[in-house]
Amino acid sequence: MTKDITLLDGGMGQELIARSGDAPTPLWATQVMMDHPGLVGAVHADYFATGATVATTNTYAIHHDRLLAAGIDDRFAALHGQALAEARAARDARGAGRIAGSIGPLVASYRPETHPPHGEAVGKYAEIARLLAPGVDLLLCETVASLAHASAVLEGAAAGGRPVWLSVTVDDEDGSRLRSGERVADLRAVALAGGAGAVLANCSAPEAMAAALDLFAGFGLPFGAYANGFTRITKEFLKDSPTVDVLHARPEMTPARYADFVMDWVAAGATIVGGCCETGPAHIAEIARRLRAGGYRIV
Repeated sequence: MTKDITLLDGGMGQELIARSGDAPTPLWATQVMMDHPGLVGAVHADYFATGATVATTNTYAIHHDRLLAAGIDDRFAALHGQALAEARAARDARGAGRIAGSIGPLVASYRPETHPPHGEAVGKYAEIARLLAPGVDLLLCETVASLAHASAVLEGAAAGGRPVWLSVTVDDEDGSRLRSGERVADLRAVALAGGAGAVLANCSAPEAMAAALDLFAGFGLPFGAYANGFTRITKEFLKDSPTVDVLHARPEMTPARYADFVMDWVAAGATIVGGCCETGPAHIAEIARRLRAGGYRIV
């Protein structure tokens, strides 16, 4: 029987930085979207052309705390609208595909100790979910680093009334643990209680994903992974208001090498795969080629 695989897109933020040639700022992909209208849509279009069936909106970093620091918080809703419009235009031009509304971490990625208290976080995530919901097929809660973060973002995202996929970031050296050090196994109860429609791991080393997927297989939910191509998450990036120029790509993480990992995940039962930071259209194209050659159906 043919197995259906959902093929996500690859990285957006790093791809935008590379294509724009601009120096990174703490606003990251949001800054590029403001300075180069249409570039986000071009990246979405390229991913669809390579075989991806889901466009993930460029909304990961659009949070009040980041916009306030830059003095542009009045553009919060408009920036979400722009990101949605660029994803929608690419999908409409393709004539097929789904749109996933990205909800990134509040305050900082990979730093669970900075996550706001539960009530505050739920309200902020719910605000984003409501903005995104009319224009998306599902909400993708990304780079979730702790059980508390997972609980809050699932509760907040539920306000959007769309299916919610929960994606956690795991320890690069021990994929059985979240970045917080908590056990991935303990995520099951949180995911099920919060109504997650799927559980994934993202923005961690490809080598770490197998351990997380082994545990996800017991959750009773569709599961998958999309890894990054960073050498490592540096101490400089874990400081306040970092920029991505302190992170470096792994030169050996070619499309062929990355696709090797992805096919291993699929063999382990993953049905949702793609790429995160420092993966691009060439990586997604190679995954699509391997999937088709393996007799899988990309949906």
